[in-house]
Amino acid sequence: MASQDWVEKDFYKILGVSKDASEADIKKAYRKLARKYHPDTNSGDPQAEKTFKDVSEAYSVLSSKEDREQYDAIRAMGGGARFSAPGSGHGGGGGFEDVFGDLFGGGGRGSRGPAGFGGSGLPPEFADLFGGGFGGGGGFQPTPTKGADRTASTSISFAGSINGTKIGLREPNGDVIDVRIPAGIKDGQKVRVKGKGQPGAAGPGDLMVTVNVKPHDFFVRDGNNIRIHVPVSFPEAALGADINVPTLTGDTVRLRVPAGTPSGRTLRVKGAGVKTKKGDGDLLVTIDVAVPQKLSKEAEEAVRAFAAATADGDPRAALKDKAKL
Repeated sequence: MASQDWVEKDFYKILGVSKDASEADIKKAYRKLARKYHPDTNSGDPQAEKTFKDVSEAYSVLSSKEDREQYDAIRAMGGGARFSAPGSGHGGGGGFEDVFGDLFGGGGRGSRGPAGFGGSGLPPEFADLFGGGFGGGGGFQPTPTKGADRTASTSISFAGSINGTKIGLREPNGDVIDVRIPAGIKDGQKVRVKGKGQPGAAGPGDLMVTVNVKPHDFFVRDGNNIRIHVPVSFPEAALGADINVPTLTGDTVRLRVPAGTPSGRTLRVKGAGVKTKKGDGDLLVTIDVAVPQKLSKEAEEAVRAFAAATADGDPRAALKDKAKL
């Protein structure tokens, strides 16, 4: 950049900061404007490209303590006046470079390339914001990007979600894309198939497959836990019992029902739920006390005898107090 530009351009105004702005304020302002006007996000917009160059140029000067001091000094001495080069017809002795050349070691800042970043248009500390800078030669060269992702959806069985499975998705042209569904996947989760998206300059995008899991008649998933309802008889609930309950593997596990277990209580079997790389869920067994629909004469007599033996107990005794408003 020629030194004349330092008089003509108000870098503080370009960045939207005051003349006494701190280094942090200048950097913050640059980050915001660079993101807004970056060519990658404003393709084909020449005004955005020009603004981006101006913002980068302003930051290159104001972010350097030495350059900022020189800039402030030049602005203070030069004001808004223009300086003509020798032989320009405007009179005067030396040109602008002659007057201020010593400040820059001769030749000004033009040798540093656009915005003082060696032709990149971006200082190294901000290159990672946009995936790298731009090549020299005066024009912006957007970084090649991958193709867009595609989406698809599929439905799998409950067993497939627990154990993992493999499906095939057919393309309109007849090709089949194999999709591996990992064990333990949840309803609504997505599986990424790399390289099966839209083509792009930096390679194809990916295929994002949403997996819908069909419900099971008995097992209900709750996170990585599995919930089931198991009926027990009144004697088992009242006296306690050891019962066998089914698991996801097709086997059964022994579960102790404590004496006095009411209907609706949930018992836990550790590690018998969904198995994942991050850990295993549990099997949550809700007890349903079964009431027989028909009683034999002997069973009815036994129930009556039980009722008579427990007549002094009223299970609804506390309801009145609970129901008070």
